[in-house]
Formats: sequence, structure tokens, C-alpha cells
Amino acid sequence: MDPDSVREVGRVPHGGSDDPDLLDFSANTNPRTPEGTESVYADALDSARSYPDDDYPEFRTAAADFAGCNPEEVVPTPGGLAALRLAFATGVSPGDAVAIPYPSFGEYAREVRLQGGVPEFVPHDELLDVDPKNFAAAVVCNPNNPTGDAYDSGALREFADRCRASDTLLVVDEAFLGFTDRSSMAGTEGVAVARSLTKLFGLPGLRAGFAVGAGTVGDDLATVRRAWSLGTPSAKVGAYCLRQREFVAETRERVRRERSRMADALADEFEVRSSEAPFLLLDTGERDPAEVVERARRAGVAIRDATTFRSLDSHVRVAVRAPDENDRLLEVLAGV
Repeated sequence: MDPDSVREVGRVPHGGSDDPDLLDFSANTNPRTPEGTESVYADALDSARSYPDDDYPEFRTAAADFAGCNPEEVVPTPGGLAALRLAFATGVSPGDAVAIPYPSFGEYAREVRLQGGVPEFVPHDELLDVDPKNFAAAVVCNPNNPTGDAYDSGALREFADRCRASDTLLVVDEAFLGFTDRSSMAGTEGVAVARSLTKLFGLPGLRAGFAVGAGTVGDDLATVRRAWSLGTPSAKVGAYCLRQREFVAETRERVRRERSRMADALADEFEVRSSEAPFLLLDTGERDPAEVVERARRAGVAIRDATTFRSLDSHVRVAVRAPDENDRLLEVLAGV
């Protein structure tokens, strides 16, 4: 991290509400967790009286099976954002240009700036067309947040090849990939992948995730990782959740079905962006997005003001939750 840059970098806004009286559609987390998670967490508390095994063999094996890579390529982290920080710490030096997609997750630019790098913003649907030779690193969010569209797998791998040939680190954020049946970029030479348990398994407060890197990328990530990067409960629960294939399959089907139903219903009031993620981006047209957000809040529902994302000035974002909860959102947004 570049000391000269730290004081110049602020925080970025995020979704999520801690108001118990609001039904939260502003954060894109699964409203359900795998059955048995609570007992695994409770059992892990006894083991938390001593330091965890810093090799995390159980967690690494489960993560590797889940992402389709080798266990030795997995680097445990306290959430996906920590994995992104590791990647930028190993691949970005002061003054380096980094290709950042927009509109997309605001933390990419913040993390690059903390390393002293210079974000170069590129429309997210044009990012695979940039010349990697012009950048020390490039970032892809797949599926992209907040738009929800995913990259063509062949085009993404071809871009990874060009990045590798240019000695440009490709950072792929797969926070929402688990909601799709698309294959991961984990284990691809020259690529640092960031994964999170936050979204798919509905555990944002657990702070569990992992980075994946092959070859020298993986070696660098492993070197930078701090010791005991996961608490024992996070590692135990994380390993357990990553093995719940039936839960993942059921979640994917529910999200696919509900997302389609919601998109059809919301199309009467908004322009709805096609999505492969557990959320929908809505264009409010001539209506003030802040007013749409506030009217929903008064009705007991929290939705995300998406104008905090670069280039969006008339948008809100809504998560896909359980069917009865989605019914409530549709009722609230009807006629706003």
C-alpha cells in the first residue's frame, strides 16, 4: 500500500440496511443459508480457543473443489474484498495504470488508488477490447455489478491470454458467479480470481472468501496473505457451505425463476436490464431515483440508489430474494 495515497482516498457507498423494520433489497445476498450452518458454527467455537491451522487444508480443498482448481492455488481471505486487495497489492505499483470497468463495484478504483495506482475507467462491455499492454492490471467483474450481465467465456479467456502475453495481471471478481452455471477462471495462468461466501451463502458477516492464483500469481498472493487470515468459525463454516451442492443448485434455480418473474412484472414501470446475477438494474426514466428509493423505504422496503455507480444517473438496483419477499417488493414498486 502506498503511504502517500492513503490520505487521499475516501470510502465508497455500498448497499445494505441494518434497520430491522426494513425488508432489505439493497444488498445482493442470499436470504437463505445452507441447513446445518448454525451447528457447524457453534461446534467451531470450541476450536477457536487456539490459533487456526494457517494452512487451512479443509477450507482450501473445499474451495478448490468448488471453483475447479488445485488446493495449493487457493489463498484463504476474510471475504472477497480482501482477496481483491491481495491481488492489487501484488500487481499494482505507484503510478501504474489499471483498467477498471464502469459502471461496476466502486471498491476496485479505491483499492487501486490505495496502492498508488491510477484507475483508467473503461465501459464494462468494452473492457475486453482494451490493449493490455497499456495497463499493469485489468479488472473484470463477472457477472458485473450492478448491470448483471456476464462475459462470453471464450472472449474472456482470449483476453486473459492477451493479458498474460503482455505481463498484465488480470483480476477477475467472481462474487456472483456462483449464481450461474458458468465456469470459473480459477487456476488460469496470469489471473487472480476473487471469490466470496457473502453472496451465494447469505453470510456477509462471516467474512470468508478466497483468492485463486496459478504459478507466480499464486505464489505472490500466498506471500502477501497475512497469517491466520481466516478465523476458525469462518474456515469451518466456509468449508461446510462450499460443499453444499444441492443448496447451490436450488439457489440458482430459485434466483433464475424469481429474477425472470420480477423482470416481467417490473417492466411495466421500469426499463429492466437483463441479468444473470441475483439482482436487477432498473432505469427509473424521468423519475428521480432518490424519490423512488425514499418511497420504497416509507413502505418498509430498502432498495439501492444506483446513481452512486459511475455513469448511472437514473437507476436503482433491487436484489432477488425469496418469492414472498419479492411479491412485497413488486407491490411496493407498482405505480411509484
